[in-house]
Amino acid sequence: MSEDFKQAALDYHEFPKPGKISVELTTPAQTSRDLSLAYSPGVAEPVKEIAADPENAYRYTAKGNLVAVITDGSAILGLGNLGPLASKPVMEGKSLLFKRFAGVDSIDIEVESESPQAFIDTVRRIANTFGGINLEDIKAPECFEIERTLIEQCEIPVFHDDQHGTAIVTVAGVLNALEIVGKNIADVKMTVLGAGAAAISCSKLLILAGMKPENIFMCDRKGVIHSGRDDLNQYKAGFAIDTDKRTVDDALNGADIFLGLSGPNMVTGEQIKTMAANPIIFACANPVPEIMPEEVAAARDDAIMATGRSDFPNQVNNVLGFPFIFRGALDVRARRINEEMKLAAAKALAGLAKEPVTQEVLDAYGLDSLEFGPEYIIPKAVDSRLLGVVSTAVAQAAIDTGAADGPLPANYPLKSISDI
Repeated sequence: MSEDFKQAALDYHEFPKPGKISVELTTPAQTSRDLSLAYSPGVAEPVKEIAADPENAYRYTAKGNLVAVITDGSAILGLGNLGPLASKPVMEGKSLLFKRFAGVDSIDIEVESESPQAFIDTVRRIANTFGGINLEDIKAPECFEIERTLIEQCEIPVFHDDQHGTAIVTVAGVLNALEIVGKNIADVKMTVLGAGAAAISCSKLLILAGMKPENIFMCDRKGVIHSGRDDLNQYKAGFAIDTDKRTVDDALNGADIFLGLSGPNMVTGEQIKTMAANPIIFACANPVPEIMPEEVAAARDDAIMATGRSDFPNQVNNVLGFPFIFRGALDVRARRINEEMKLAAAKALAGLAKEPVTQEVLDAYGLDSLEFGPEYIIPKAVDSRLLGVVSTAVAQAAIDTGAADGPLPANYPLKSISDI
């Protein structure tokens, strides 16, 4: 980043006042009567209603549209373990995105915790305040146990976006790329570089979408995760397969898909040349991917490429998922976000990319035209149709799988945030 951009980023966060979010009033608070209704004595009435039936909290408080973005700061946005306080700008940014794209009120919470169990206990004790919990920037493998335990112990959706948000957008792009190159998901071989939270979640969701586990060659720092290794934790062990492949070179040779969730410049053009015809390459390390698009283009003229960056086509951007996933889950009072809801979101994203691109999107990106194809397999973040398409798919999947306590709202599908 240039010095000018660095200073602009600091100024953005400092002015006109520090931070990116604030609290606003939703009811009048001008007159003596307003204040009597808002607090004492009027506030006693909803208190009694909620005490009689906890479900009334959704009727008389902001709970039903309130999500907590919670972290321990152990894996901040590619910067590592810098602690909870340093993570606050990222968590405020997440809250900004919730509000901007899906009208979801959100507050950030940065937890000082001496252990995963202490973190779990803290979040569980405050969970009742919220309609949902978005876990963020928590390192693997602790994040798996933290999320699993909180899902079991909380009666509201708990969602670790670093895992599942990335997976949902990735699966959408992979499904569309496979359609373009004419390959069947049940037949393709995929090499995954990285074996952390996002890599494992992406692989699991792709299996749910139809990929065969034995066709996934996951690689960590020691090479291919195979059944002969005795150094695997329980999460990696789930992807250990019976294979004679041992290195990343071995795994890439003949692979149809490369999924990178590791670090910068980990793969070369020479390695890409060994992949199968019409390879699909998702190099998602940020800000520097495992291999740059120009290197792929120099090595292959038949590849479909995606990265995590906004300055190249096909950005794998979590903002395409989490605001609308929570919107749908909140609106039908879902108790959790299950695998079927995640897959529904991925398929909804994939479907939207095939629709004619609106003028709104073209104007935002300074384009004359854009259509479904190798350089457009994932919708753009500014596409206002995401709100209705993804939220509705998630909400309906929650209802269909018995995860929802409420019906599909009458105002669905949402057309804009003003509908909320």
